[in-house]
Amino acid sequence: MATLLHIDSSVLPGEASASRSVAAAFRKAWEEQHPEGTVIHRDLAADPVPHISADAWSAGFTAPSERTPEQAAAFAVRVRLIEELEQADAVLIGAPMYNYSIPSTLKAWLDNVILLGRTWGENPSAQGTPVTVVASRGGSYAPGTPREDFEFVQNYLEAVLKRTLGLDVDFIVAELTMAPRNPDMSELIPLYEASRERAFRDATTKAKELAERLAA
Repeated sequence: MATLLHIDSSVLPGEASASRSVAAAFRKAWEEQHPEGTVIHRDLAADPVPHISADAWSAGFTAPSERTPEQAAAFAVRVRLIEELEQADAVLIGAPMYNYSIPSTLKAWLDNVILLGRTWGENPSAQGTPVTVVASRGGSYAPGTPREDFEFVQNYLEAVLKRTLGLDVDFIVAELTMAPRNPDMSELIPLYEASRERAFRDATTKAKELAERLAA
C-alpha cells in the first residue's frame, strides 16, 4: 500500500486557499488510485512544527549518549518528521507565496528534516522520492514578467528539495490568485481563471500518472 505525505502550509482554510484547493484535488485523485493506501497529512498552519532550536540543531552533531535531555527531546521531533519523509512513497506540498517566499512554517519543516549525514549528504535517505509542489501566488512571476526576479518559491524549493534532499521534484503553479480580489488586477481575471483551471487539471493528471508509475 502506497503512502502519501501531504503537507499544507497556507494560513487560509479550505477553498479560500489556492494551494490547499489544488493540493486537495491531487490528493483526491491519488486516493482514488490507492483506496487502501495511507495519507499522512500535516497542516503546518493549524499544527506548526517547532522552528529549529539550538538543541534541535546541535543534537544532530552530538552522539546520542552525550545528548542532554533537552537535545534528546528536540531531536526526537526531528526524527519523527524525517521518518515520515523517508517512509513516504510520494510527497505533496502546498506552498503559497508570502512576501516573495514560502511560509515560515514550511521553512521550519524543511529545517527539521534536513539532516547532514541522513537526509542530506552523499546518499540522502529519501533520495528519488517524487515530490509534487503546488505553488500558488497572487501575481505572476513567470519568466519574462516584470517580477520574475522576485520568484523565491520555486527557485528555493528546487534547491532544497532536489539539490539538497535528492528528491524528484515537480511543480503545479496557480498564479494571479489576487486578481478577483484586487480591482487593479481585474483585467487579469481571465488569465487567473485559465491558470486555476490548468492547475486543477494538472493536479488530477499528475496524481494519476504518479500513482500508475509507482504501481508499475
